Amino acid sequence: MVDKPTIAVSHLGCEKNRIDTEHMLGLLVQAGYPVDSNEELADYVIVNTCSFIQAAREESVRTLVELAEADKKIVITGCMAQHFQQELLDELPEAVAVVGTGDYHKIVEVIQRVEAGERVKVITEKPTYIADETVPRYRTTPEATAYVRIAEGCDYRCAFCIIPHLRGDQRSRSIESIVAEAEQLAAEGVQEIILISQITTNYGLDLYGEPKLAELLSALGNVEIPWIRMHYAYPTGLTPKVIEAIQATPNVLPYLDLPLQHSHPEVLKAMNRPWQGRVNDGIIERIKAAIPNAVLRTTFIVGFPGETEAQFEHLVEFTQRHEFDHVGVFTFSPEEGTPAFLLPNQLPQDVMDARRDRLMQVQQPISLRRNRAEIGKVVDVLVEQENPDTGALIGRSARFSPEVDGLVYIEGDARLGSMVSVEITDADVYDLYGRVADKSTQLRGAMAVSRQK
Repeated sequence: MVDKPTIAVSHLGCEKNRIDTEHMLGLLVQAGYPVDSNEELADYVIVNTCSFIQAAREESVRTLVELAEADKKIVITGCMAQHFQQELLDELPEAVAVVGTGDYHKIVEVIQRVEAGERVKVITEKPTYIADETVPRYRTTPEATAYVRIAEGCDYRCAFCIIPHLRGDQRSRSIESIVAEAEQLAAEGVQEIILISQITTNYGLDLYGEPKLAELLSALGNVEIPWIRMHYAYPTGLTPKVIEAIQATPNVLPYLDLPLQHSHPEVLKAMNRPWQGRVNDGIIERIKAAIPNAVLRTTFIVGFPGETEAQFEHLVEFTQRHEFDHVGVFTFSPEEGTPAFLLPNQLPQDVMDARRDRLMQVQQPISLRRNRAEIGKVVDVLVEQENPDTGALIGRSARFSPEVDGLVYIEGDARLGSMVSVEITDADVYDLYGRVADKSTQLRGAMAVSRQK
């Protein structure tokens, strides 16, 4: 029997990329390949790259160069492989294969071909593949949390975004397929699933002829998982029907990640998001009225070509007025192949950096105020980490999504992967601090929540 080569995977980029990584690991393990987290011991290193913005490409390139200098055989997958294809093979002799975003499910075949001496390029120019619940998966997240991709690709054509070019048009999984995967994860002890796609509120439009997010949330309400969280909820898709489903489904968290990008109608028009400028304020106010305990996260791009000082000030005022719980701010990154790359009036990097820093400074006291409002409450916390030096526990409340928001630092004893009641005793701009609640404190907290309802 011939020993199979050992494979390591280096994961870069977003949670959508992470799911691709997890499916590749699952397929390799199913096929009998030894997988090792130590790249030095591996015969091949799969680098699942990101190419969304310049900074992500630079990180991917650094990783590839470091591995090449270590004389590793590299399989390049993901968005950068889809984006640059032959250029990567030309520039990196150590690259034995490039695999596109719609071809990661062929990873076993790719390794077999490489082992036979072939240098492989597998790129579907317009990706159509999306994995379902039958595809093996080796999760890399903490044991109690899992991402579930409900759709892949995007039908929108925002002027700054290269994702449709890299991942294709939207293609949704069926409600039955998603629920089946959620049931599998529940059986594995998962406490939180995070629904992701490029436009979660457009889920099902391609498959059913109309968005079906409300129906999906209702169906997931029957799965025994305490927390279901959504990412990438476009504001125009938060219809009364979707809001009603959030209200009526106990395990769907009132956490809404709204990728607004800007507030000024002219900037949004230049971004090819003109519809959003007409509805931003109204939708946010409607959400707050319908779901008073909603946690709102958003992201903004500053320095889009032609953004004036007055338009930036509009965004500052918008941020102050709506008091989002969490805000991420990014400077515009000109991506070749997108319409925004060719727009006139590109702003200097120092101007963009100054605007980003100012907007974050505006947001910090808002975030602090929102976090400090949690002091004295008893909240459920998902325990995920233990400080190796002190043994102190670290987790997240429903306010915090993994990797993008804050943490809860906990005094007391609890099992990793469990959901415990924690009394919040302090807060800063990003994080909460608390102690595991005793029974009487838990009762008071439950009564307080009941009164709020």
